[in-house]
Amino acid sequence: MKKTLFILLAAFTAAMCFAGAYLGADKALANSGTNVNSSAAAMALVDGDTGELIFSKNCDAKREPASTTKICTAITVLENQTILDIPMPIPDEAVGVEGSSLYLERGEMLTVRDLLYGLMLQSGNDCAVALAIIVGGSVDGFVRMMNETAAKAGAKNTHFANPHGLHHEDHYTTARDLCAISYYAMQNELFREIVSTKRHTTPYHDHDYKRNFPNKNKILFNYEGGNGIKTGYTRHSGRCLVSSATRDGKTYICTVLNCGDMFEECMRLMDLAFARG
Repeated sequence: MKKTLFILLAAFTAAMCFAGAYLGADKALANSGTNVNSSAAAMALVDGDTGELIFSKNCDAKREPASTTKICTAITVLENQTILDIPMPIPDEAVGVEGSSLYLERGEMLTVRDLLYGLMLQSGNDCAVALAIIVGGSVDGFVRMMNETAAKAGAKNTHFANPHGLHHEDHYTTARDLCAISYYAMQNELFREIVSTKRHTTPYHDHDYKRNFPNKNKILFNYEGGNGIKTGYTRHSGRCLVSSATRDGKTYICTVLNCGDMFEECMRLMDLAFARG
């Protein structure tokens, strides 16, 4: 009888150990994200309420983020600048910056708030430089602040070399890190307001018409619940997108890097997440 009880106890203990190992593996899978097929070279999708990684592909591969860099630029500005609505002169260094631009003019006056809309809706590289100098005193000083913000957001494999995302050999992040930075930024109410805005207008210095900033992010227009956040492209990075959507109180954030069909792929992946529940 004692022998039988010993055998049963041993079997029960083994079963519990197996179950614990299984649950531990399941938890690890949830933390690492389920690998999914994707047309993106790298991708990550996280729960927008908890930051938990849900889906991934090559999510820790270092890649250039192009203008999705500006997510970190914007939240760094918002956390370090309290004066948002007093017009400020555009620094000379921000005039004529290459790539996507608002074509800021020397001597023009704009508020930090308007520059943030220009940064995130129109992807103005000149806005990025102007904000960097206004907030950080210099581009280099502001970039140091950006890297501190990224680390605070939980990014482990990210280094920014500029505030706009133009090609630089020492400018990189990962899909996982970009989701972490985006999740962190989306906790800020004004950041959420800016990236969910479809169009912004503001007075145009010395002109009799207004500046008009339409948002380039098609997720806001073409996806149910779409509410953010940033597009990006350079020849080196390929097409990049961080998207966000909320349905029935549930939010997901998806990053795709070097993805030719970036809008369609983000929508497909978020559909999978919403169907998953």
